[in-house]
Amino acid sequence: MNHEWTTGQAAGKLGISVRTIRYYDQIGLAGPSKKEAGGRRMYTDEDLLRLEKISLLKSLSLPLADIRRLLDELSIGQLLEAHQKHLRQQQAQLQESLNNTNSLLNLLEAEGEIRWEALLPLVKQSKERTVSWEEYFDEKELAVLKERMPRLENSDEATREWVRVIARIEQCLKEGIAPASAEGQAIADEIERLSMLTFGGDRELMDKFWELRKDPASAQQGLVPIRAEVLQFVEECLSPA
Repeated sequence: MNHEWTTGQAAGKLGISVRTIRYYDQIGLAGPSKKEAGGRRMYTDEDLLRLEKISLLKSLSLPLADIRRLLDELSIGQLLEAHQKHLRQQQAQLQESLNNTNSLLNLLEAEGEIRWEALLPLVKQSKERTVSWEEYFDEKELAVLKERMPRLENSDEATREWVRVIARIEQCLKEGIAPASAEGQAIADEIERLSMLTFGGDRELMDKFWELRKDPASAQQGLVPIRAEVLQFVEECLSPA
């Protein structure tokens, strides 16, 4: 039995953002099989499988240009094998850290103390795993972000506009106003406008940054924290009915 889903429903099922799906459609990487007269896009099982293949390729840290080239060349089995290899490498690194920690715990129990030299490998590994949000972007992207991205310490108009949008969302959450309401849709329009200004019209950069912003760990990567409820409201108000 074939199923069909709207963009918002497809995003929810796959755990990716509406912006991501819209962007893939815009650049011709993965679009819906059906477009209704009213403009609503409907995704089939095959469309969702293609989107999942893209997600698997992205997990291997491949750029979109390579993903576009490989998407139709590799079977789902080949993609899963590559992903499996990637996961096993991560598993091996984690197992090594676990073994080191277990050894140190046993040493502590046996000797009652641990010399600083023994902890050094774990400290180095911890530092290697701690990355700034800036590591996710190349030089050109960082130049745009650092010039345009609003910061709380700034008093420019762009920053104030973003702050006002967040305040409107917080008010909606407080009053129980739904993302699909008229106010929610007005907020969605404002977010789209500000995003285009902030990212200089670069849809790929916009999507890349918002994907990072959705990660709860982004607050530990040097970005100003935004409540999960606010980000969820943004996702829902940008999702088509």
